[in-house]
Amino acid sequence: MDNGTATLERVEDTLELGSRLGEQLRAGDVVVLTGPLGAGKTVLAKGIAAAMDVDGPVTSPTFVLARVHPARQAGKPALVHVDVYRLLDQHGADLLGELDSLDLDTDLQDAVVVVEWGEGLVERLAERHLDIRLERVMHSDVRIATWEWVRTIGDDAERSDEEERCR
Repeated sequence: MDNGTATLERVEDTLELGSRLGEQLRAGDVVVLTGPLGAGKTVLAKGIAAAMDVDGPVTSPTFVLARVHPARQAGKPALVHVDVYRLLDQHGADLLGELDSLDLDTDLQDAVVVVEWGEGLVERLAERHLDIRLERVMHSDVRIATWEWVRTIGDDAERSDEEERCR
C-alpha cells in the first residue's frame, strides 16, 4: 500500500477512502487515525469496516474503549476498533494493558486494529502501523487525508537497521 494524500469533500469520499485502504489491510495491521474532533475518524473506520466485510454497525467506541467486529467470512480478519480519547490525559497510559483488561474475543494478531487518537500509544502494538491524518480545511467541510506506513523504532529495529548498514 502506497503512501498518499486525498481531498475529501463529502462524507462519501471519506467512506470511499476508508474502503480503498481497508481492501489492502491484513491481519496484524495496525491503523492510527489522528485528527481533531469531527475530522472524520469514525467515518473512515466505517469505510475500512465495509471493505473488510465485518459484522455490526461501526460507531465511535469512546466510552467502551474498543469494539470487536468479527469477519463475516471464515479466514478473514476481524476488525478491532479502538478509541483511546479517554486515555489521553493519563500519563503513561498502557494501551496493551487496557485492551487486555477488556478481554476482547479476538487475538490482536488475527485482526486489523484501528485506533482513534492512538498517536504515541500504539507503538508497542506492532512493528509498523498505518498513520492516517485527517485535517479540516478552515471554514469548510473539506478534509485533507494523508497516510503513510510508519516503522516503529525500538531497540530491535535500530539494531536491524545498523546491521543492514554494516553489510
